Amino acid sequence: MGALEDKQKKGLVFNIQKYSVHDGPGIRTIVFLKGCALSCRWCSNPESQKRRPELAYNVGRCLTLNKCVRCLEACARGALIRQDDGTLRIDRDRCGDCAMSCAEACPAQGLIVYGQERTVDDVLKVVEQDAAFYTRSSGGLTLSGGEPLLQGEFAAAILREARRRRIKTAVETCGMASSDTLREAAHYLNYVLFDIKHMDTAVHEAQTGVPNGHILENFRILAEEFPDLPILARTPVIPGFNDTEEAVAAIATFLQPFEHVRYEMLPYHRLGTQKYHFLDRTPPMGDVTLDKNIMPRLQRAAQAVLHERVQIPR
Repeated sequence: MGALEDKQKKGLVFNIQKYSVHDGPGIRTIVFLKGCALSCRWCSNPESQKRRPELAYNVGRCLTLNKCVRCLEACARGALIRQDDGTLRIDRDRCGDCAMSCAEACPAQGLIVYGQERTVDDVLKVVEQDAAFYTRSSGGLTLSGGEPLLQGEFAAAILREARRRRIKTAVETCGMASSDTLREAAHYLNYVLFDIKHMDTAVHEAQTGVPNGHILENFRILAEEFPDLPILARTPVIPGFNDTEEAVAAIATFLQPFEHVRYEMLPYHRLGTQKYHFLDRTPPMGDVTLDKNIMPRLQRAAQAVLHERVQIPR
């Protein structure tokens, strides 16, 4: 595909985050794409899951309808319902395929739209604003989500055009995407962060909504067909799911033949909880927390298999 076509390619983006140091080498700008085939119970980006724009309501920012009714006046579908205390309730059955002008009308950003159609050129203009930081730190662009490779053509166009602009690229992937899309993306990537959550397919499906066979096959494709591409395999350590030495050792054993792959475990956190409430959803994990003493034991279990290839948990 030509450069002009790539620049004009459109996709659904829900956030662009600058100055990240945890999502690939150096200082990076993360471009978050909408849509994911998984529905992980611990997902910290619930706004990423559906592949369409979504309206969210931050009651803490709302001026209340006792002081401002601009959103009500802007909503042509009658999807915003006044509650007795002056706050809003969104009728999700009525709220849908529209311009969501209610959010634009809100002066306090109490209404938020997660998901905006943007072109590749538009996205990379934002990324290029911090080019000086990438040069000094060996950083660059990271595609994330959701699952960024689910928007395969858009993701590939971003990566190709970034390569033309000499921007180093990385992707954070759960591996649940087309194998052909993965192969196409790999030609334009400098780094991959690949989640391996559990080796038992039934347990994986119970907690994420999908079995793990295709994910593991995609990992093998990436590791075997692109041996010079640096890969960091990552496991989010989740209470009651994979927070055992047996689960981590099984993952490490799977990774053991791939000598160029490094491994990292990420302790469970609850940073996305508030966004569930913005979207009128109940956080699936509830109030559970991770045993603060478990990570060193899990690290030792992985190191017994992979030795120096295990990275220190953050």
